[in-house]
Amino acid sequence: MPALLAAARRVHSRAAGVRVRRKRTISGGSAGHGMDYQDSQIAAVYDVANPWAEDTEFYLCLAGLPSCSVLDLGCGTGTLCCGLAERGHRVTGVDRAAAMLAEARRKPHAERVQWVECLAQTYRSEQRFDLIVMTGHAFQALLTDADALAVLETMRRHLEAHGRIAFESRNPGVDWVGEWTGRSRMLSGGEIRESLNITATDGEFISFQTSYRTLDHTLRTSSTLRFSSREQIEALVTQSGLRVCDVFGDWSAGPFEPARSREMIFIVELAQRLDSAA
Repeated sequence: MPALLAAARRVHSRAAGVRVRRKRTISGGSAGHGMDYQDSQIAAVYDVANPWAEDTEFYLCLAGLPSCSVLDLGCGTGTLCCGLAERGHRVTGVDRAAAMLAEARRKPHAERVQWVECLAQTYRSEQRFDLIVMTGHAFQALLTDADALAVLETMRRHLEAHGRIAFESRNPGVDWVGEWTGRSRMLSGGEIRESLNITATDGEFISFQTSYRTLDHTLRTSSTLRFSSREQIEALVTQSGLRVCDVFGDWSAGPFEPARSREMIFIVELAQRLDSAA
């Protein structure tokens, strides 16, 4: 077994059944372009780098009670899906990367989730959902308007008449290049060091290389994220026959403040629903 994969497995073994609320950091989901999530080592390390966190709690609260049907697009290694399933929700997790879904299926309560290997842009089902989410900043991995519109169309097609959509993107007003340049941290378990190196900036796009190191092995992978403005995202939402009903600036559901907020958390509904309620 490769050294990084073995280290990730040891971390999971020690952490089994233990949930620690942490702030999520750099990595995003696997809905679109980005890291090579088809690599089993990347998938395992991603799971260590992105544990249960305050965004997970936010989306669990959004689902609420009683149980409802939830579609998670770009579900990654399934942390949220399994947490929702544990609470009795009917969950479908969609991801394009078989390696990520393999990690997801290892988690407790994974047997209660319907896992689908598919791009978020092309997912189609006869089922309609009460809540549709795209988490882990996966929306930022959609590098073109065409990809973003395709995902929003998937969401619109599969949303119940009175359902909600939720996804997040980082506030482009924050100096992310300054924050991320030379960033390094030891992942949970103390066996893997994650380092970030900015490789390019081009308007609303930031490209970076992430390195994962153990004592005897280094794995490097590259990614590009898009930092769209609130106005750009709202325009895409409107073009898709949807409408934004709330934008939060943090995981405590505080208001979005352009000069201060790090997150832009969008709550979206069908435009027709809002019009009929007016």
